[in-house]
Amino acid sequence: MTKAKQSGAFKGHRFPPEIISYAVWAYFRFPMSFRDVEDLLYKRGVIVSYETIRSWVGKFGHQYAKVIRRDRPAPSDKWHLDEVVITIRGKKYWLWRAVDSKGDVLDILVQSRRNTKAADRFFRKLFKQYGQPRVLVTDKLGSYGAALRKLAPGIDHRAHKGLNNRAEVSHRPTRRREKIMGRFKSPRQAQRFLSVHDQVQTIFRPRRHKLSAPAYRQSRSDTHSIWDDITCELKAG
Repeated sequence: MTKAKQSGAFKGHRFPPEIISYAVWAYFRFPMSFRDVEDLLYKRGVIVSYETIRSWVGKFGHQYAKVIRRDRPAPSDKWHLDEVVITIRGKKYWLWRAVDSKGDVLDILVQSRRNTKAADRFFRKLFKQYGQPRVLVTDKLGSYGAALRKLAPGIDHRAHKGLNNRAEVSHRPTRRREKIMGRFKSPRQAQRFLSVHDQVQTIFRPRRHKLSAPAYRQSRSDTHSIWDDITCELKAG
């Protein structure tokens, strides 16, 4: 393939932005490995190594996620928080995740602890980005209440195991990808991957069971337009 002049974030890359964009989208949208994406591109006449795809994902993934997070509608005023254990090189870490009442993931944070300090850190990260919600729903972990009493005592905090199914269900896509990837290699890798993965899944999984066929087709068209618009923005620099 002849090397073409690229611009913006794609400057210096041999392949056009449309191919790079497609590879990044495919990797985060579906439970695929880098080699799977390599085969997918080969079928379309694009010969590129999985290591190159890995570098594209590492460079551009967070840029797409940043724009998605910037342009997404404001979250609802009711949030659900939950934490789940992930094993990295034989050591347990905790993945903290927040979703709003619509099921859209707000943010994640991988931490080595499940205590008040860890809860406080996650709350500060969320509040800095989205402000404070009206209601917070969590499980019965005491660290949530201890951190909120100090940080935001005015929030209506509801701690109940049965009320937090929405947050618990949000962990399922992570488990699927964790299996495909053969577990995460480091906390930093898990943080970088999941912070992008969750944002991409938010716009490309529009809850098909709640939409009519025409509404679903329109939603799918809109999400691909969003992705193409982000690519154009990155090209413009």
